[in-house]
Amino acid sequence: MKIIIETERLQLREFVPDDAQSMFDLNADPEVIRYTGDPPFESVNQARTFLENYADYEKNGYGRWAMIAKENQEFIGWCGLKLIEEGLIDLGFRVFRTHWNKGYASEAAKACIDYGFNKLGFDEIIGRVVAENTASVKVLEKMGMQYWKNDICHGFENARYYRISKESNQNLA
Repeated sequence: MKIIIETERLQLREFVPDDAQSMFDLNADPEVIRYTGDPPFESVNQARTFLENYADYEKNGYGRWAMIAKENQEFIGWCGLKLIEEGLIDLGFRVFRTHWNKGYASEAAKACIDYGFNKLGFDEIIGRVVAENTASVKVLEKMGMQYWKNDICHGFENARYYRISKESNQNLA
């Protein structure tokens, strides 16, 4: 298992096929995927196939990473960066509901933003969120991301796009 980032409470590492049960369980919660546009996996095997075929690390050198609690090595969600349309770099995160409101998404998101700017050399990172997903909006705003525009995202017409530049991120430090 390749650990990419460590924070005070978390390790962010590459996905492995053995994460299949956790990924299945995460996406099986309708509240967790409510604003994502993603359907739940049909089976643990389908989640395993997804993980086995996840090519972003090889293709781009980064991707979404498993979010692991250091204290007990529990898989609590994922966070990371993804190359999307128009060459934009998207910050995304998903956390088990039992770990909501504990600051994990913010801790992981901040680490991913810093990694994207300082290790990967990105000039800008965006975040996309359905307007009604107020918890995720708060995370993006807490990261210093500024509202950019409304657009369609994964079938949601009321998605809000946020962005932060490398320079703005450095000014927050």
